[in-house]
Amino acid sequence: MRNNNRLRGFEVVNAFADKGINLPKRKTGRSAGYDMEAAADTVLAPHQVVLVPTGIKAYMQPDEYLGIHVRSGISIKNCISCINSQGIIDADYYNNPENEGHIMVPLINHGAKEFFIAKGTRIAQGIFYKYLTMDGDEAGTGAVRQGGFGSTGE
Repeated sequence: MRNNNRLRGFEVVNAFADKGINLPKRKTGRSAGYDMEAAADTVLAPHQVVLVPTGIKAYMQPDEYLGIHVRSGISIKNCISCINSQGIIDADYYNNPENEGHIMVPLINHGAKEFFIAKGTRIAQGIFYKYLTMDGDEAGTGAVRQGGFGSTGE
């Protein structure tokens, strides 16, 4: 369970505890995004989607989410994008029973050649966002998440 004194941040998931995972960091004082690294070597075949492991999970407040954005250098130079444009990590994804909240980045290779991602390559940026709810709805109330990736339905 999350320590209620902490507002938001990152932790290494248990399955990657001894694999030398670096927690995301902002690279400059005005960077909005926290750079996320690939937790393992990964090959993106042409026109295929691959879930790239990060080895991390994120905790945040009930009315927040973590947006996942592919780094522009990888995207522009190599024709790589996030298959769903922006990944959304909900607050209740943290420590879910299926995968502990492990953040996986769904990348697609639009190019004609394989693209190799080495462990430690900065592949994406995570940006924490607040969101609004409509009248009569309160963030953090409702059904309890039962699974991991894609578990809120299709």
